[in-house]
Amino acid sequence: MSESLIIYPEGCRKAVFIKRYKRFTVEALLDGEVISIHTNNTGSMLGLLREGQEIFISPALNPARKLKWTLEMVNLSGSWVGVNTSVPNKMIQRAFEVAVLPELKGYTAIKREAVVGKSRIDAKFTDESGRLPDLWVECKNVTLVEDDVACFPDAPTERGQKHLVELMALAAEGYRVAMFFFVQRNDGKCFGPADFIDPKYAKLFEQALAAGVECWPYQAELSEKGISIGEKMKF
Repeated sequence: MSESLIIYPEGCRKAVFIKRYKRFTVEALLDGEVISIHTNNTGSMLGLLREGQEIFISPALNPARKLKWTLEMVNLSGSWVGVNTSVPNKMIQRAFEVAVLPELKGYTAIKREAVVGKSRIDAKFTDESGRLPDLWVECKNVTLVEDDVACFPDAPTERGQKHLVELMALAAEGYRVAMFFFVQRNDGKCFGPADFIDPKYAKLFEQALAAGVECWPYQAELSEKGISIGEKMKF
């Protein structure tokens, strides 16, 4: 595994998953005590959450936060799966900073949460020399694998559909646009849209490719120390 680009904070722990009982909360057993843990993953986490399985949690950096732990990974058949949906956004910035993504070659600046119309796109890259067109990138976390195919999304997503429409509009204006899919598990051999979960998203995805939207599916490298970026996956 290459050097981690995102490092977990000190004090991370392993716990035992009990249940997910709210959209942003899971219940787990830590040191014999039942605790509530924050999760930022609004997807279904299909096939990942099973009572009694091992999970990996990080301490909240803000001492005033109500929930003192955040769900980072779940152990699926002996391998970690990253479920923190803020990771792809952080990774695209770190990958840019250390110049490990060939798709970003030549760009000199990044703006996170860049505004376009009434929405925000995860990252906008610019070239100060003006030689390259502005590049807009939307980032997605992938945790679903079906028949060796890493798939997105794991639940119907109107927000994801909206992002594809926005990216197609930007492409029509002459900008360079892309979807960065960060696959946070190691058992997928290729990537594709989950038409069996959200057929409307899959149809829009195909339209987006035809309209010039680039697809960047990358494999994550996960450990209890942190996360790095691996090989680009076949699409």
